[in-house]
Amino acid sequence: MHRTHACNDVRENLIGQTVTLEGWVNRRRDHGGVIFVDLRDRTGLAQAVFSPEHDAAIHGEAHQLRSEYVIRIDGVVAARPKETENPNLPTGMIEINVTKLTILNASLPLPFQLDEQVGENTRLQYRYLDLRRPQMQRNIMFRHRVMQSMRRHLDESGFIEVETPMLTRSTPEGARDYLVPSRVNPGQFYALPQSPQLFKQLLMVSGYDRYFQITRCFRDEDLRADRQPEFTQVDLEMSFVEPDDVMNLTEGVVARAFSDALGIEIPHPIPRITYAEAMDKYGLDAPDVRIPLELTDLTEIMKGSSFKVFNQAANLTGRGNEHGLVKALKIPGGASLTRKQIDEFTEFVGIYGAKGLAYIKINGDWSEEKWQSPIVKFLSDDEKRAIAEATGAQTGDIVFFGADKASVVNEALGRLRVKIGKELGIISDTPFAFVWVTDFPLLDWDNEARRNVAVHHPFTAPNPEDIQHLDQADGDSVEHPLEKVRSLAYDLVLNGIEVGGGSIRIHSPELQKKMLGLLDIDDEEAEAKFGFLLSALNYGAPPHGGLALGLDRLVTLMLGLDSIREVIAFPKTQKATCVLTEAPSTVDLPQLRELHIRTTAKPKTAE
Repeated sequence: MHRTHACNDVRENLIGQTVTLEGWVNRRRDHGGVIFVDLRDRTGLAQAVFSPEHDAAIHGEAHQLRSEYVIRIDGVVAARPKETENPNLPTGMIEINVTKLTILNASLPLPFQLDEQVGENTRLQYRYLDLRRPQMQRNIMFRHRVMQSMRRHLDESGFIEVETPMLTRSTPEGARDYLVPSRVNPGQFYALPQSPQLFKQLLMVSGYDRYFQITRCFRDEDLRADRQPEFTQVDLEMSFVEPDDVMNLTEGVVARAFSDALGIEIPHPIPRITYAEAMDKYGLDAPDVRIPLELTDLTEIMKGSSFKVFNQAANLTGRGNEHGLVKALKIPGGASLTRKQIDEFTEFVGIYGAKGLAYIKINGDWSEEKWQSPIVKFLSDDEKRAIAEATGAQTGDIVFFGADKASVVNEALGRLRVKIGKELGIISDTPFAFVWVTDFPLLDWDNEARRNVAVHHPFTAPNPEDIQHLDQADGDSVEHPLEKVRSLAYDLVLNGIEVGGGSIRIHSPELQKKMLGLLDIDDEEAEAKFGFLLSALNYGAPPHGGLALGLDRLVTLMLGLDSIREVIAFPKTQKATCVLTEAPSTVDLPQLRELHIRTTAKPKTAE
């Protein structure tokens, strides 16, 4: 007979009834002849009792049981004796007096105990055991609840779920593609999709005006805690919409997921800030708004400074983020920071290209020569007064400075702001702080390649208010009209992490060709890479836009975890290997010959 109940379903209302349970031996205890077994399945635990008084033969069989044996028990539900009740366990008021035991499978001694802390590599090598841990089972089941909540909301909002191809053509814009050789088309390759971007636009052209898909995406890029070579997006696209429509819909999806899975109500509408405001105040386009620290732009103040470091940066010209910038970060009460702490912060900003970290400890009014810093002697009284007024620095504060290219200053001080805010506890107690970042630039300038690149992707629509700048001369002039063009793009940020991004798309074939031309993609290359999309736009493409939520990141943040590997059943390591299956691996020569491939690389041992 198969099980009649899950372990966690056996409660007081079943006392006196016979039940059949199946699961794993979580723990076995021998108390003076009576054997107690905590039986576990994914719902929870139930206590089974093997007593020689009830059945000596079955009691004898129970001596064989060890941790992680898979068993079936038949037994009668009984109330636990008062002194043995466990109010902390849902099934802690009952026990099952076993009348029949079947060992379904034995288990070797485990390489680690499930309640033992072990290294991640070991956990991933034996992932099938690691996934038995209650915490991992909670993570995976929580992820399931989030996904189902989103599916329900989108279905109720009139969306249809459509699968798009896993084998498509390579359109290398951004991260590297994973390539798949074609056996039946020698010398040709498929690519695994970095996103369903082009297909979901084609679905809009096809008249499916509300599409969604919870889909796997692939990017061959360097990994870290919040990246995997394969990841999951909640992908959606809508026709006849403006940015507000997409953002409002997304807020509903996210708010319902938080309510259904966590029982938390997310305030919405979610606040919005522009990209320019985010970079000016926070230095990053994904700001953690829980931290009440802001950057102050001192560039204009320092253009005539006698302090060479500030002066040179303030007067540096360049395209994109190559122009110079001088910024300050005031830390209230930071004058108490030790030299060791300041040195650690200096080393930290070096990760992001900063050549150093100037600072001033505010020990009193500047006019009383109570500012402590190696750079104070290089600053005029007017500059010191201007710094004090601009930053609002008070006695007991410290002010850090960044002076370099804008890209370096914003990244270094932006990351330092987050590090200091968290380490010194300068952060609100709001567990989840969302913000929309809007009005991203349409284009950025790649100084090394000397060409424009798309900030989001080549199919992002420009803001109609700025579209006239697309036809203005650009080149290497001091004024760069293309840098004035904003896009109709928007990112959703949670606690300083981008969890979603999208845009209104270009639906005009003429404008799409112009956009590709600005990216130095000529007609021949455009036809080769995107010909099917360009063709489709000529056959009545509606205005459309959408967004993709990073499911792995979002679930990780909802659970307060540090790594997305904790919410993915079978993740890769930071070297993109699977230590469980030892993938990637070498393949046999006959397989390579079938694919018309010869490899020259020496095989690496999987991590």
